[in-house]
Amino acid sequence: MKTTLLVLLLTVASGFSVVAQDYLVIPISQLNPEKYSVDSDDEQWDMQTIPRVDATVYERVLNDSIPHIKAISNNSASGWRYNIDVDPKEYPIVEWQWKVDGVVKDGDMTKKSGDDYAARIYITFDYSRRDLPFGERLRYEFIRTFTRYEIPLRALNLIWANNAEAGTIAENPFTNWVNMVAAESGEEKAGKWVTTSLNVYETYKRAFGEEPKRITGVAIMTDTDNTGNYATGYYGDLFFKKLN
Repeated sequence: MKTTLLVLLLTVASGFSVVAQDYLVIPISQLNPEKYSVDSDDEQWDMQTIPRVDATVYERVLNDSIPHIKAISNNSASGWRYNIDVDPKEYPIVEWQWKVDGVVKDGDMTKKSGDDYAARIYITFDYSRRDLPFGERLRYEFIRTFTRYEIPLRALNLIWANNAEAGTIAENPFTNWVNMVAAESGEEKAGKWVTTSLNVYETYKRAFGEEPKRITGVAIMTDTDNTGNYATGYYGDLFFKKLN
């Protein structure tokens, strides 16, 4: 239950994006975790933790004078969320830079016990609970009693997969409100900065079989609480772009 709640809460965001003519910037590299207390609300960033689970350590560091976020997880889980309001039809391409020191041992995207990643990014979408089946609405109201946050009902989780083939899309083992997307996978590129991009509009349609509504948030997360292992991930800025 606690892990399910974190998966859902990480898809709630707060803040706003920087607008340019042909793209939107999510300034992940400008996050300074030391400014915020745990679970504090902010107009831009919010940290979400799990009760009785250690928080992942996030810090702002420099690489060749370029700032980015380093996340260190040791049997821990937490994430940072940022709010946006983006039309996925207008800005369907999401592009970002990230790096991992290695994948999570025993990580498996098909199992609750393996739902850990050195790096993952949530993209959340607007969705009304009135559109849920009756049983899912009851489930929503039950989960809602454990948090003051609104629970997003549609999210893509872009993961650096541990062993799944890149391009794989599958339901999150905790909830069908989140679909996992293996944007990168394995150890081959570990230790290197990688630029990854995908069409989030088309990916959403493949994952959920429906037209996406507006994008409402972005979250980063490095976690190892289900496997009890250790992982380090790094995050640069993320961009939403128009098609060329």
